Amino acid sequence: MSVDAKTVRRIAHLARIAVTDEEVAPLQDELNAILSFVEQLDAVDVATVEPMTSVTPMAMKSREDVITDGGHAREIVFNAPLTEDNYFLVPKVVE
Repeated sequence: MSVDAKTVRRIAHLARIAVTDEEVAPLQDELNAILSFVEQLDAVDVATVEPMTSVTPMAMKSREDVITDGGHAREIVFNAPLTEDNYFLVPKVVE
């Protein structure tokens, strides 16, 4: 697949990039080089490669899913200017 000058101008328009006539040819070469590289990647057989989240093997850390109140309500509201029963008090903003 190759990109022509018309396609370069259309891509620039869609990306809202101002492109002068002198810039079209270099951009065309760059886009064609990128597409050529993607075609090379497409040629690689990855059918037997297992999907992975990292290049180094690792196990996901997990914890028991337990619902708690956190146990830190007093510490959380300690520096708040106004509190009541471990809740933040804020001024009324809607009338």
